[in-house]
Amino acid sequence: MNRYLMEVLAAPQREEVLRRLRAHEAELHELGVLSLQIFGSVARDEATPTSDVDCLVEFSKPIGLFGFSQIRLFLENLLKHPVDMGTQAALKEHLRQPALEDLVHVF
Repeated sequence: MNRYLMEVLAAPQREEVLRRLRAHEAELHELGVLSLQIFGSVARDEATPTSDVDCLVEFSKPIGLFGFSQIRLFLENLLKHPVDMGTQAALKEHLRQPALEDLVHVF
């Protein structure tokens, strides 16, 4: 889905995001996702229509750039919103503590 079209949709709601992600846990495992958490405005249930969905992932295997992009696009298509995805180790130091305080475990 075009990123610009996603911006006109309703704000992503935490419970709906969690429901969709959990419903597709098996597919995400097949793509190499070991665990998934959300943080930020969606996790706090404060998202606006232009909010992205911030995800922290842990991988079960090396996935490379192509695999990383494939997972992010899968999530964007599933959630109908832009996704910002990374690992806990990749969080910038000044963002680490606020992000960790917001974490909501998905699986």
